Amino acid sequence: MIIIKLGGSVISDKNTPYSFNREVVEEIAEEIAQFYPKESFILVHGGGSFGHPNAREYKIREGLIGDVKRKRIGFSKTHQAMLKLNNLIIEVFLEKGLPAYSVSSSSIFLIENGEIIYGELEILRKLLEKGFIPVLFGDTAVALEKGIDILSGDQIAGYLAKILRAEKVIFLMDVDGIYDKNPREKGAKLITELTKEGIEHLLESSESAGIDVTGGIGNKLKKALEIAHYSDVYFINGKVKGNLTKVLQGENPGTVIKRW
Repeated sequence: MIIIKLGGSVISDKNTPYSFNREVVEEIAEEIAQFYPKESFILVHGGGSFGHPNAREYKIREGLIGDVKRKRIGFSKTHQAMLKLNNLIIEVFLEKGLPAYSVSSSSIFLIENGEIIYGELEILRKLLEKGFIPVLFGDTAVALEKGIDILSGDQIAGYLAKILRAEKVIFLMDVDGIYDKNPREKGAKLITELTKEGIEHLLESSESAGIDVTGGIGNKLKKALEIAHYSDVYFINGKVKGNLTKVLQGENPGTVIKRW
């Protein structure tokens, strides 16, 4: 089983509220269709320009404090925005003949201190068994201490890899992989393969410099450290046609972290 994480920057323009990169999603669906049903897939997508604006406006990560009535409204609005994005993605996959099936993340996960502490995954196992492609997404979530919080798609992908023992976890981003410094900076070099020590060095460099040398993907690297105990992890450019196909064929068009 393969988990594909669709980054919000791949499926939408984060600077334009409620924008949807339909052509990119169509290409991704077409590439997956080449390998389905021989391979089984779970998709997890980020919030992009749908979920993030609402989450920021209503400060969902603060929890149920302050104007609680407004927070409850914002919590529901953020969830509804994510459902809209999820529906757009599902529609594309169905048009391509893929049986994508929406699974609301907020309905099956419980979190505490930003981490998943419970997941009802039997529905996912059954969907996979029956040949469906479950599609989950970063979402609002019920939190034990704070009442409400945000659950990221990266957290979901990591949890699923651990419990379901995915063969590969593929992160689709808007850059070609992991670089030795911020990829937006001149002279940045792509790292084609990362070890545990290599990831720790990148994270330490960020902390000691007081800046994020990873270009904003430090949290993804931390999650990759966890996932690599169970699965091979790939970071590739999801906007480049054919990249996903290459990974599914066993090639590496970006950065790979082999299972330890």
